[in-house]
Amino acid sequence: MMSWKVKSFTELSTHELYEILQVRTEVFVVEQECPYLEVDGKDLHAHHLYKEENGEVAAYARLLPAGVSYKEPSIGRVLVKEKYRGRGFASELVKRGLAFIHDEWGEQKVKIQAQEYLREFYGSFGFKAITETYLEDGIPHIDMILQDHTN
Repeated sequence: MMSWKVKSFTELSTHELYEILQVRTEVFVVEQECPYLEVDGKDLHAHHLYKEENGEVAAYARLLPAGVSYKEPSIGRVLVKEKYRGRGFASELVKRGLAFIHDEWGEQKVKIQAQEYLREFYGSFGFKAITETYLEDGIPHIDMILQDHTN
């Protein structure tokens, strides 16, 4: 059984929240060998977009409204659990995240902090680099902006 969900922090059950934090830690802290503060307080203000498959979180993104990370809304913590990669979930995740930001929040601009190796992936959605590559927690990153995602 597969389904996409988007929920505010207060709509998440404790089980859903646990699953989300577990998979985020699995990918961003353990798999990428990057110790950092994964639970950063922004989840309280976010909408959480995720795909469940076989009772577990297979793909996830955190949607942050304007004023939380940047003056623009943002998509972050984008991940696909390792065993679900290669199925197009990441593209679907970004498309759904952008649609939510446009349709629910009425926002056109979206700013992200992306790992440098994903520059072309995000570029395929219209994101443009606005910084040089820099290190964040030892990993090369770049800030990118999408001016208008209505097309």
